[in-house]
Amino acid sequence: MYAAPLYPDSSSPMVFILIIQHAGHLYRYSLHKRPLWDGPICHIFKATVKTFANTLPLDREDDAIMNQKDLRLPYFFAVVNAVIIGLSFLFAKMALEHADPFDTLTFRFAASFAVLSVPAAFGWIKLDYRGKPLFKVLLLATMYPLGFFLLQAFGLQHATSAEGGILYAFTPVVTMIVASLFLKETTTVLQKLSVFLSVFGVVFIFVMKGSSIDWSNLTGISLLLLTCVAFAGYTVLARSLSKQFSPAEITYLMLGIGFAVYLAVSLTSHAAAGTLHRMFAPLSSGSFVGSILFLGVASSLVTALLANYILSKMEASKMSVFSNLSTIVSMAAGAVFLGEAITVYHLVGSVLIIAGVIGANRFGQREPAKHLVKAERAKA
Repeated sequence: MYAAPLYPDSSSPMVFILIIQHAGHLYRYSLHKRPLWDGPICHIFKATVKTFANTLPLDREDDAIMNQKDLRLPYFFAVVNAVIIGLSFLFAKMALEHADPFDTLTFRFAASFAVLSVPAAFGWIKLDYRGKPLFKVLLLATMYPLGFFLLQAFGLQHATSAEGGILYAFTPVVTMIVASLFLKETTTVLQKLSVFLSVFGVVFIFVMKGSSIDWSNLTGISLLLLTCVAFAGYTVLARSLSKQFSPAEITYLMLGIGFAVYLAVSLTSHAAAGTLHRMFAPLSSGSFVGSILFLGVASSLVTALLANYILSKMEASKMSVFSNLSTIVSMAAGAVFLGEAITVYHLVGSVLIIAGVIGANRFGQREPAKHLVKAERAKA
């Protein structure tokens, strides 16, 4: 381990552990003084984190492997990332009650870019782009956040949110295929089956709720499928760029490009409609501002930093399957804040999702480890 600097470098995620801990203290009690951390949802969250931590092999003879103990932090952050994304659906729904999608995206990325610009301006985080392939980061930004959100916005104009949820569940499958083609990542048969099991868990929940896909709606389905391709492309390219850029450097450019493009789109749209004076009207709503702060700081900035850090430590195919955990978090948030019912099929689907995520990350780890240990012993 290393000594923490006075101002933590953003490429280290330790600063976000402190943020999460302090947030836990601030929100420890609800309006009724009930300890939130002792609630059933938090028990599920802690049990899930512990489960993923325990999936790692405990052999200590392997300095030859990428220190498996060090992978516990990326696994923990992958779960935290999924939790934030799962909660973001609730806050996005609240924000869209006051502004259209592009204005919401503009304010969202304005908040995230502004927050990250403060430590960058004071030199608390290191941003050095000299001699680095910036065009690759531009390509990354065209996939996410630009391509992903634009395709999603137009896709949902021609399809239902349920269809979007079902199709988005296939993102880990697309990522696994793209990663095998471009990163030469290999997965075992059991890992592939685990990924499909996680996808099936999400689809099972939506189908049991009475949702289905209208295959006659090719425009909406095609655009939503392209969101899977865009996010898979981002995951794979970010994994590749992690060797040349720090997580903070990738994230800062992504957020800056996202803010600039969405601001231009919003201004153009309002100028054409003669409604520029209405663009900032939603900021008078406290619920909108609160939603934007969560979407911008937590759901955009923190998740981007976490995802880019995770991809620097973990294969893209393993990281992407965690996205399906957000479905479970969305259900829990709906039950806690909106009073939505949790039924048996929700629990069955959740078990399938969690089993698939664990299987995708557990199976196939031990054998490579053994080979690397033997190779190190042979060298010794």
